[in-house]
Amino acid sequence: MLEDFDQYSHRMQEILVGDAMRAYAYVVGHESGPGAALMDMARGLGFAGVAPFATIAQAEQQTQVNPVCFFLFAATENLASLRGVADAVRFSTARRLRFSPLIYFAESPSVEMISACINMGFDDIITMPFTRKRVLERVTRQVGQNLVYYETPSYFGPDRRGRAAPQASQHDHRHGGQFRRLEIVRNLVNGVNVVRDDHMAPAPV
Repeated sequence: MLEDFDQYSHRMQEILVGDAMRAYAYVVGHESGPGAALMDMARGLGFAGVAPFATIAQAEQQTQVNPVCFFLFAATENLASLRGVADAVRFSTARRLRFSPLIYFAESPSVEMISACINMGFDDIITMPFTRKRVLERVTRQVGQNLVYYETPSYFGPDRRGRAAPQASQHDHRHGGQFRRLEIVRNLVNGVNVVRDDHMAPAPV
């Protein structure tokens, strides 16, 4: 168990520290309760910096210094309140920002909550317990790995199929219109490399 934790810690240091850049983290949530707890935990993960989310303009500027910026969302009973920030990131015209990892920390997961996060383009949903080992493991998956993203008129984010959301498999392209399938790899130097970008026609009805 200790050996596994050491491996995760070493991998996390490679990802967050890197050769020249380190990842940054924004915490989205109230400055008390779950937001405060998430802020404290994030500060112990080795990010270059951790700050409460303020504005998209500020985050876009930060990506010029730290090409990979994580958005860590604290648990909330009002899931609709997350959409403003999630949409601002996912539909940003700044490429580095648009591909930023969005992670929700769920205290009481439900099918409705998971569906809402998936359909807002979240990369991951982490459930309790929020141990350092578990969070380190999940964060490391977001950098240096091949990931598939889809873009439709109303959605931009990871492949939603098979992610336990009732609406996730119903991509807009099934109702007409082209869509994009992108394979990406996040890295600490450039932010994101697009390995493949396919413009695809809708599936026949």
